[in-house]
Amino acid sequence: MRNLIAFPLIGLAVILQSAVISRLTLLSGYADLLLIMLAAWALQPQVKTAWHWAFVACILVGYMTRLPWPVVVLGYAAVVIVSQMLQRRVWQAPLLAMFTVTFLGTLLIHLFSYAALVLTGVSLSLGDALGFVTLPSLLLNLFFSIPVYAFMRDLARWVYPGEEVE
Repeated sequence: MRNLIAFPLIGLAVILQSAVISRLTLLSGYADLLLIMLAAWALQPQVKTAWHWAFVACILVGYMTRLPWPVVVLGYAAVVIVSQMLQRRVWQAPLLAMFTVTFLGTLLIHLFSYAALVLTGVSLSLGDALGFVTLPSLLLNLFFSIPVYAFMRDLARWVYPGEEVE
């Protein structure tokens, strides 16, 4: 029953991402709300369903974007893996872990996206991709990571009420 909260929340996040967040651009970069949500959810110590959330997010984002499915799957899987590794090791500084996962996840997804675009024949300069898309996206993701982490922490406490770790 606890897993069912993922469907409406991720669906709402995809709608918010495509309708609002993608319009808030900095140069040519925009925040990835699903990446931030997955990172924040997987960093919660009581959460055991991060892979379920990643699966649902991969399906919805893969359907909404024109990027190849492996890019989305590899990117979001990497975010969950890094989140779970840091959650076990950096449990005393959760915001530091959130910033680290957001930073690494953004870089990995943009690297996978760049590689997919180059393999499909798109002529794109690495310097332009980094300067105009990746770095502004990274800044926006880090900016949005604090309120999203707070929301996901409260949601995890609501979904798993008797399993407080702190």
